[in-house]
Amino acid sequence: MATLPSTEPAQAVVRAATGDERQVLEAFLDLHRAMVVRKAQGLSEQDVRRRHVPSATTLAGLIRHLTVVERNWFGRVLAQDPSMAPPSQEDADRSFAVGDDDTVESLIAAYEQACAESRRIAARFPLDHEVPHEQIPALSLRWIYVHMIEETARHAGHADILRELTDGATGSVV
Repeated sequence: MATLPSTEPAQAVVRAATGDERQVLEAFLDLHRAMVVRKAQGLSEQDVRRRHVPSATTLAGLIRHLTVVERNWFGRVLAQDPSMAPPSQEDADRSFAVGDDDTVESLIAAYEQACAESRRIAARFPLDHEVPHEQIPALSLRWIYVHMIEETARHAGHADILRELTDGATGSVV
């Protein structure tokens, strides 16, 4: 899947302003997904791995983590596909770790592929479709969308700060 043009996600949010609930949820999630990707584009391999904070958080790690998150919530939880789950909680906790063979390009490609698969899975269900969850009796696709918007937007903010610390670039479109 090719990276979205720089203005498309923002235009989709504007088009959804009078759309139905699903259009709004999908547009905002795609906007934040695109923002995360844009923050890593144009940087060197060294720059996306640079640690600016005491934790292991890097731009590359954020993209890897969000790839795991997409597969978990849309694949494992919504589609009830156990093969989409991290093998263990320890692996889920290490979802920010980037391998030596990972590149900016490969991380972005894997993330965009996970997002495309999430869209395909979500399209199969109505917003009020409920699935069981290990921590609560059930949750809906609507809840998953809101959670994913929150999670992705939070990490897009982290990516924004990391990009600014890397090369001074700011804004939603770098």
